[in-house]
Amino acid sequence: MTQVKLATKIEAILYLKGQPLSLAELADYAHCEREQVEEALIELMSDYAHRDSALEVVETPTGYSLQLRSLFDNLMSDLIPAELGTGALRTLAAIALKNPILQTDLINLRGSSAYQQVQELVELGFVRKRRQNDGRSYWLEVTDKFHQYFEIEQLSQLRE
Repeated sequence: MTQVKLATKIEAILYLKGQPLSLAELADYAHCEREQVEEALIELMSDYAHRDSALEVVETPTGYSLQLRSLFDNLMSDLIPAELGTGALRTLAAIALKNPILQTDLINLRGSSAYQQVQELVELGFVRKRRQNDGRSYWLEVTDKFHQYFEIEQLSQLRE
């Protein structure tokens, strides 16, 4: 079997774990000393810095991570499905079924936690908010991104 460089092994560990890891965790997974991990990380970070790659190794407050360069954040939001919790999905379903719905009516239907869920849905581009002309609430409606993401051409399909 071919001997694998420690930097390459660390790269594989960071890729497979998919989350920041401390030096101690990396040393444990790689079966080596922390000092060796530090040297391998420097080598790996330097390697990524000098090649034309979409990935980079960065130090975060919780450890080291292999991640997509921030230059590609727009691609991630376009290509990776949004991770919505059950509550946010239920709130989105209520908005889609009533489309449009007053935020006050939605809160009455879903409870006060819907305020945060609406904010998340707006940030993700699934819901649009517009101020009510003759009141203090907002009209909430689903966006084109909602239709594309959930592959629903018309909301009448949901009601059938």
